[in-house]
Amino acid sequence: MTVLETNTAAAAASGTWTLGDLTVRRIGFGAMRLPQTGTALVPGATPRDRDEAIGVLRRAVELGVDHIDTAAFYFSPLRSANELINRALAPYPDDLVIATKVGQPRDPSGAWLPHAGPRELRGLVEENLRQLGRDHLDLVNLRVVGSASVAERFGVLAELREAGLIRHLGLSNVTPEQLAEARETAPVVCVQNMYGLGVRPDQDAFVRHCGEQGIAFVPFYALAADGRQAGATGREHEAVRAVALARGVTPAQVRIAWTLHQGPHVLAIPGTGDPAHLEANVAAGALRLTDGELARLEAVHRGRA
Repeated sequence: MTVLETNTAAAAASGTWTLGDLTVRRIGFGAMRLPQTGTALVPGATPRDRDEAIGVLRRAVELGVDHIDTAAFYFSPLRSANELINRALAPYPDDLVIATKVGQPRDPSGAWLPHAGPRELRGLVEENLRQLGRDHLDLVNLRVVGSASVAERFGVLAELREAGLIRHLGLSNVTPEQLAEARETAPVVCVQNMYGLGVRPDQDAFVRHCGEQGIAFVPFYALAADGRQAGATGREHEAVRAVALARGVTPAQVRIAWTLHQGPHVLAIPGTGDPAHLEANVAAGALRLTDGELARLEAVHRGRA
């Protein structure tokens, strides 16, 4: 457990950032693990207890979380993250920002389908609208696979933005070149890429570039690291454990704090279906690492420790 205090204003301690004209706290919530226990985004996953999932969402908002990341393809048998969010939080608080993703759908069995082309994207946006019970989406990220051009598909989302179905646009799993290409079509308020302590240090320059452009950087798998969709493996670097022990917190909280220290534009969206983990994750927004701790963790990040 942690000695960090958690209360109704816990998320506020992380600070804020603006996504276009929407202000969010820098500690948010990722909904990927809500529909199931165990490995996420894999056919045959065990559905999570519905009441527990709904309780976690409501508690997150009570703790001050106002940024939830989701997608229509976050589902398992009998459970959909979007529908759980709808059930738990509608009518939605005025300050709640829900970000979703489109680009690569899954069939009803959970198997991934080919990447959506321009003609399919509107249907995916409408699916999110229907499941969430919204007349518009606050933020839609185009999920990209590979290094192909994003202009045509991003242009479709830009048209839906002009039509009022989408408020702001972002990108997921992209390169700097794809970001530059998309920005020629419409404003980009955030980038979601895999990144974390010891995870893809090659992204460091891109993280800084996004900050220089006023674009939020929202890392995924920041806690899971090499475990990716399966979640954290339980193996943790000795230096991370040492910092956690000295501060009376958990290694996961150290990882979240390190993520937030990478720049005021970096937003954390740790996900969980466990109420205790939720409390600890949100509380980590108040953890300030010392220069010495950051230097020690930087060595871990660079593979020098």
